[in-house]
Amino acid sequence: MKKYLAEAIGTAVLVILGCGAAAIGEVDGRTFVDILGIAFAFGFAIVAMAYGIGPVSGCHINPAVTVGAIAAGRMPAREGIFYIIAQFVGGIVGAGILYLLLSGKIGGYNIVTGGLGQNGWGEGYLGQYGLGSAILAEFIGTFIFVVCILGVTQSSTTAAVAGLAIGITLVVIHIVFINVTGVSVNPARSLGPAVFVGGKAISQVWMFLVVPPIAAAVAGLMFRSGILSAD
Repeated sequence: MKKYLAEAIGTAVLVILGCGAAAIGEVDGRTFVDILGIAFAFGFAIVAMAYGIGPVSGCHINPAVTVGAIAAGRMPAREGIFYIIAQFVGGIVGAGILYLLLSGKIGGYNIVTGGLGQNGWGEGYLGQYGLGSAILAEFIGTFIFVVCILGVTQSSTTAAVAGLAIGITLVVIHIVFINVTGVSVNPARSLGPAVFVGGKAISQVWMFLVVPPIAAAVAGLMFRSGILSAD
């Protein structure tokens, strides 16, 4: 239970800090909370949780990462299912806390126009990229992210710097792809805000629930087959 609680807390923190940088920064009109600010918020949240809960659960805080670990043979599927459930719960709780915080704004908060840092694509969303580009960006971004995680954690000699390497990788992925989908590479991070925002966010969330786990599974299988394994 400690592992599952840690995963739920870690995922909630990721949503609060990462999505919060997007939602609160936009509401306040602070120009310094832009692509770089959001990218670093997500990346540093990962770093903080990697060192905070990593010794307890391994700090997946992402269903796609858990799928990658299962595919790589580093985690039993049964345990992975409970990890994933905990991560989705954490993502929804984190989004709920963020919404509660935003609702305290004097004069009210319009979640339809302000949002919660939700993911999406198409007309009216950031760079207005189509579904094909969105799928490609999420696949590539998730694949790179999971390759980094599985690679840096396969040796005890890199354990001390694993959290930092993973966080930096997530920052770079955001810098490159944020204008396409807002960057998910994490189904729980996408579902949480979509549950509260509804509308287009909930109708498009399917892609963020499907594509990242597929990309993660491909990365995991490449490690399991020995293609990317150091052994």
